[in-house]
Amino acid sequence: MTDDEVLVRIEGRVGRLTLNRPQALHALTTRMCEILTQALLAWKDDPAVDLVLLDHSGERGFCAGGDIRMLAESGAADGKAAREFFFKEYRLNHLLFDYAKPVVTIMDGVTMGGGVGLAAPSQYRVATERTTFAMPETGIGLFPDVGGGWFLSRMPGHIGLWLALTGARLKAADCELVGIATDFIPSDQVEAFKAAVVAGPAAIETLLTQFEGDAGRPRLAEHQDEIDRIFGLGSVEAIVEALQHSDSDWSDDQLKALAGKSPQTMKVAFRQLALGGKAASFADNMEMEYRIGARVVQRHDFIEGVRAVIIEKDNAPKWDPPTLEGVTEAMLDDIFAPLPSDDAWSPLTPP
Repeated sequence: MTDDEVLVRIEGRVGRLTLNRPQALHALTTRMCEILTQALLAWKDDPAVDLVLLDHSGERGFCAGGDIRMLAESGAADGKAAREFFFKEYRLNHLLFDYAKPVVTIMDGVTMGGGVGLAAPSQYRVATERTTFAMPETGIGLFPDVGGGWFLSRMPGHIGLWLALTGARLKAADCELVGIATDFIPSDQVEAFKAAVVAGPAAIETLLTQFEGDAGRPRLAEHQDEIDRIFGLGSVEAIVEALQHSDSDWSDDQLKALAGKSPQTMKVAFRQLALGGKAASFADNMEMEYRIGARVVQRHDFIEGVRAVIIEKDNAPKWDPPTLEGVTEAMLDDIFAPLPSDDAWSPLTPP
């Protein structure tokens, strides 16, 4: 099951999964999703494995997302490879969410997009002082997928929507505040922690307490009231208008952030979180997100966003429609509409 992009082994009574694509900040490929899924399925009922430990090689970051270039190239063609990636990635996300054994994910460094999809469903999510969490998809005409509709909508107040629309980055203390991290361990203690877990996985709760460090004060706390007041409004247009009438440096910064995002996918994210917050199950949420992903990946804004931000790096995407007002409810209805039954997403294991 192992190849160079994911290292798979059993140490003691611990299944070890190590992302190993450092040149791309461990961005997920379809093959990586397949390897991770195969290992988790093999260990699910294996009495020799008590716990799964998910980490990355090197020091640059846990996982920066998915293989965006492949998705854009596929989206510009027939979209088949992009849909296959989403289908398998979302099955992996769901498998982690429902996994019967403890999964410990080390979110050391960059944890964005697809990396969040691996970390967020894990039972134990360990941040370090190097952790940087974000869901920056609206900046490339995509949307905060991999379970964002479920996890972001269940964060305190309206922080999740703020993160989805602005792509704001959080450090460790803020990750603990919003629940994306369950624990904080200083990076210079992580290797010792992992060795201790391998030596005694049954003691995971005690070890997390033993190695726990102080992440500091969450900077986000000082803006929570403002986020709840403004990002709790009923539309993206209302949020922008409220920011325009809010006399603070913070609101000006949010306006600048939103100005660079795709109007289409900001409205997609707004509806996605509203529906995800009401979803009866994580599987229902992922079925919805697959519908969105299968369509958005072939739309103008994603192809253009990747060109502007990832490929040519001029950071001047020309969105279509160029304004929030131009994104109609009918357009959103098309993106969210059910897929034919043969094309719909389904989990590996029935809910």
